[in-house]
Amino acid sequence: MISSLSFVFPMYNEIGNLERTVREATEVGLRVTPDLEIVVVDDASTDGSGEMADRLAAENRYLRVVHHPVNRKLGGTLKTGFAAATRQWILYIDSDLPIEMEDALAAMPMTDAADLVIGWRMNRGEGLKREVMSWCYNRLIRLLFGLKVRDVNFAFKLFRRDVLRQVHLESEGSFIDAELLLEAHRAGYRIAEIGMNYHARMAGTSTLASPMVVLKLLRELLRFRISDFGFRIGGGLVRTVRNRKSEIRN
Repeated sequence: MISSLSFVFPMYNEIGNLERTVREATEVGLRVTPDLEIVVVDDASTDGSGEMADRLAAENRYLRVVHHPVNRKLGGTLKTGFAAATRQWILYIDSDLPIEMEDALAAMPMTDAADLVIGWRMNRGEGLKREVMSWCYNRLIRLLFGLKVRDVNFAFKLFRRDVLRQVHLESEGSFIDAELLLEAHRAGYRIAEIGMNYHARMAGTSTLASPMVVLKLLRELLRFRISDFGFRIGGGLVRTVRNRKSEIRN
């Protein structure tokens, strides 16, 4: 049961989406719990959406806005949002609302048996290029790390705030979605999945498939892979030493 909830919305140039996002998050969030907060992290927007967020916050007591003085990309923005969130559960969704907010309600009962509930897109609607890229990326994550989830990067992740005490997030880019799940999986947290209807953005432009973003994602994936290999080797050495000590004592 969710007794309190923090929405976290990373935002960069979402002036055409923000008002609807805040309105629907407030309406749906209050149907879950009266102990609600909505955290919007403005990643140095240039279209006036930061100023709009401040105006909305003056009218909505559930809304808090955090501003970045310089652009830090998705990873940096989410880390700021997660640090600012104070409630028992955190729900991260993109500011352009890739789902119907009502659909989030179906994920709430799943928290009784899971520490993280993540969405996967039952329909794509992003064009062939994005679909192929996403398919390849999900298979790569599964191959390299054994994380068997359908849609690593989908921006619907509902998780206990306590999870953040056990995971270490370093990514400044789009790899943070995978990093959160991989760290949680490595720490033994329970992950559940729910299918959702995906809605392409109604306003604004996504930059998440740009060559620079993809290159940074792959660099961070490689860094994590090297770190993960070291973790596994280190864990194996610790177990070996413990086993040998046990043999000596026996």
